[in-house]
Formats: sequence, structure tokens, C-alpha cells
Amino acid sequence: MSSIQTTIAPYDQSVVCKKQLLSEAELDKAIQTAAAAQKSWAKVPVEERVAIITKWMGMLDADKEELGKELSVQMGRPAGQCAGEIKGAVQRCRYLCKVAKDSLADKPQTETETPNLKLAIRRDPFGVVAIVTPWNYPYLTTVNGLITALLAGNAVVLKPSPQTPLTAESFQRTLEAAGLPKGLLQIAHLDFETTAKLAADARIGFLIFTGSVAGGKALAKAAADGPGFKGVGLELGGKDPAYVRADADIEWAAEELVDGAMFNSGQSCCSVERIYVHASVFDKFVEEFVAVAKGYKLGDPSQPGTSLGPVVSLASADRIRKQVDDALSKGAKNLIPDDLFPEAKAGTALVAPTVLVNVDHSMEIMTEETFGPAIGIQKVDSDEEALKLMNDSHYGLTASIWTDIENADSAAAFDKLATELETGTVYLNRADVLDPAVPWTGVKDSGRGVSLSTLGFDQLTQPKSIHMRLRKA
Repeated sequence: MSSIQTTIAPYDQSVVCKKQLLSEAELDKAIQTAAAAQKSWAKVPVEERVAIITKWMGMLDADKEELGKELSVQMGRPAGQCAGEIKGAVQRCRYLCKVAKDSLADKPQTETETPNLKLAIRRDPFGVVAIVTPWNYPYLTTVNGLITALLAGNAVVLKPSPQTPLTAESFQRTLEAAGLPKGLLQIAHLDFETTAKLAADARIGFLIFTGSVAGGKALAKAAADGPGFKGVGLELGGKDPAYVRADADIEWAAEELVDGAMFNSGQSCCSVERIYVHASVFDKFVEEFVAVAKGYKLGDPSQPGTSLGPVVSLASADRIRKQVDDALSKGAKNLIPDDLFPEAKAGTALVAPTVLVNVDHSMEIMTEETFGPAIGIQKVDSDEEALKLMNDSHYGLTASIWTDIENADSAAAFDKLATELETGTVYLNRADVLDPAVPWTGVKDSGRGVSLSTLGFDQLTQPKSIHMRLRKA
């Protein structure tokens, strides 16, 4: 296997950059360096860690336009939207800095029946955290673990996606310029076999992986097969459903759900990937949805007017087209004319917005992750039917309900659906967004563990029980 990693631009298939992959010996040195740096970092007061991250946020925000252009070339999203991702990452970090001190402080425990005893729960860093990140949102997904880990007193070995290697290097460059001690953040460009060695290494206290279900299972197994035991956090795929009830604001729901399905060319673990619509409003919703989807501009992500760029690779484009063809062969109908997006040609990574009706769960478009700008819309007759179909999946990341929450019966229906949905996040009248104040988590094959919120600090620290006897009995 080549020791050189090559990144190919999705839009024009040009070479973006080449990176030297680390050998096992070089990885060993990187882990050793991170572990040594962490000893001192753990003693730095939380307030000083927050100050460094706060300074870094200002630097990242100031560079977001240039970094956004760099990201756009690597993974194909329109450049203006990439700058928006970096802005969102800064906003997440601002929240994490705000809650870090309280999240990491000792927690006195007063509910004890034992006299003369003072109890507390302390949070200790694991030491070195390994983070393996994806290409689709490399700034947003990385800060979820990286900034939480650093604020908690850990060192980090960061393994970026081969598609977006420059983002990891920008993290290291700007963080160290803001005052992060050198050695604390190690960037490791690795092949899969060496990544598995990283996951298995006994010096790694916790492993975070964001990516495919297959990749998550493989690295979780590598971690389990290594010496000792370590925690593993997995943020994996989804087949996220939406349900439009009869009393929903149809124009609003259609506009928002097109964005939820098509933004980033549908390449988000929490993209809306299947929609169920009550029969009484089905035709109106589909008409509105198609009208919005037809307004997208597919093409060169470097151009200001482009709203939809290429998918990440030629192979990904072929996979999406095959999934659409499978649905069409089984009776589905595509409501977007082929000639509306002439740029979407075979042999390119440009995939046209695709809206399918006459779909059912015999088709992969309704059951398997698409990760592209293609969506199936299915008619249902009741909440019960919608719930059964929404839960008919081996994924469980997010789900959204669209209804008139001002109506008491609809509010009760939403509460019932939210309780019975098998998913990590339930949205009402919104989709495909994260708020750092609540945990990001999945069920079933969508992952385990959490990131963000105060619970994210719990995941990346080890609880220690403190028992203090105040005086003899």
C-alpha cells in the first residue's frame, strides 16, 4: 500500500494535496508525545484552558472565508456554505467554553445518610483521546470531541478524513498560535490498518469515531481487542425520517425539508432521507417540495450562485444513481425532469436533486442511507402508520414531526410520537440542526455515547468518587 495519501477534488477531479501517511513507529511517537504533554495540561486551571480556546475561536472566525474556500475545494460544498460551517463551529465552541468550568467542577453529594461524611464526584481526564473524523462536516464534527477533550484536560491524536486533511492541520496551526502547548494536539494521517492500531493502543483512554456503521464497528472491535479497556463514542449513519401531519404549515414544511434533504448535497448523517406525508395534504406538499427543489443551482462550488455542489466522489455519485434506479425499477416516479439539471452527467460527481414518489419500504431509497440529494416521499393515512414506518429502520439518529403545535390535540400527538420514536433526537417543525446545549446521540446502528452539552464532558472524563470522613464517630 502506498504511503502517500492523495486528495481528489470532487468537482473537477484535480489533485488537491498529497500527504505522507504515518508509519506505526511514527504513530507510536505521536501518542507518546501527546501523553507527555497531557501531564502538564491536566494541571492547567480550566479558566486558562478556556482563555486559550476563546482566543482561538476569534482567530478561526477571522479566517473563516479563506478556510471555507479551502474546505470547498476538498469536499465540494459551495464555498459560502463552508464558511458558514466554520461560523457554526465557533458558536458551538462558545457554548462549550461557557459550561466547561461548571461541568468539570467537583460535584458535592449531600444526599447521604452516613453522618460525618463529605462526598463529591470529581471528573478526571482520560489522558489521550483519539478522534477519527469525517469529511462531510470536518469543522463541526471535530470540535464536538476535540474542544471538549482539550477543555477537560486531555491530549488528542486527531486522524482526519483523507478527503479533508487540510482541516486538521488548520486546527493544529491556529490552536498552537492561540497558545495551546505544542505536542498536545497530534495530527495523524493514517491508512485503515494503522488507524486500527491507534484504536487498540493502551495509551488511548477514549476513542471517538464519526463515520459509517462499518467503520465504527471495525474500530470498536479494534479497540476491544487491544490491551485493557477503553471507552468508545460512535457517531454513525442515519436514515432520518420526517412526518408531515395533516395540520402542518405545508409551505413552511416543504421549504425546510428540501433544505434538510438537499443541503451539503444530502451528505449529512442527519439529513432528511425519507418523508411521510398525511394523505389529505400529500399532493399539496409534494407540489411545494418539488417547486423548491427545482430552484437549486447545481454546479461549480467556487461560484457564488451555486447552491448545490458535487457529491464527494465519482463512486458516491454512482452509488446514489444506482439507489435511485432501484426505486424507479420497482415503480417509483422521479418528479424532477432530467433536462432541468443538464450538469448532472454520468462520469461526474454532480447529482441532480431527485424527488421520488410511489415509494415503499421494498426500495433502498426508503431503507438504506443515501447520503445524496435524493429523497423518497410516501403517503400515509395515520399517525400510527407513520410511526411504524419511521421506526422501520436499523438506524436511529433524528426524526422530525411537522404539525400545528398550538393545537392541543396536535401537541398531544407530537408528545406521543416523540415518546415512541426510536431515535436519538426528535425535532418539531425543524430538522437537520444541532444545538450544543443538548446531547448529540444515536440509537440502533446510529451509534452510542454522546457529544455536546454538559454530558459531552462526562463522556470524555473519568468520574472519581471522593469520600471525606470529617471526624471519628
